[in-house]
Amino acid sequence: MRKIKSGDMVEVIAGKDRGVRGEVLRSIPKTDRVVVDRANIIKKHQRAQQAGRRQIQPGIIEFEGPIHVSNVMLICPQCSERTRVGFRVNEDGIKTRVCRKCGEDID
Repeated sequence: MRKIKSGDMVEVIAGKDRGVRGEVLRSIPKTDRVVVDRANIIKKHQRAQQAGRRQIQPGIIEFEGPIHVSNVMLICPQCSERTRVGFRVNEDGIKTRVCRKCGEDID
């Protein structure tokens, strides 16, 4: 089970975007990275291309780049503070994520 999943609210704790809160748009478990909304904005210079019938317009496009998981912290939905993530196994045998500050289940 992953500590941070797609759809979670996180806060960036290191780098040029420190303090930015946003939703995790995509998780990349192979490289331990996540893509956070409105954080780590990258500018790419795009050439004009023709791919089959459609044409790709030239210009500078901006998009969110991946951030390493160690540089973000989860925002607890109950106490709305950034927190570390713990795990607990329920009576049903289901493993859930737990907020280390307030003790409430995140999932």
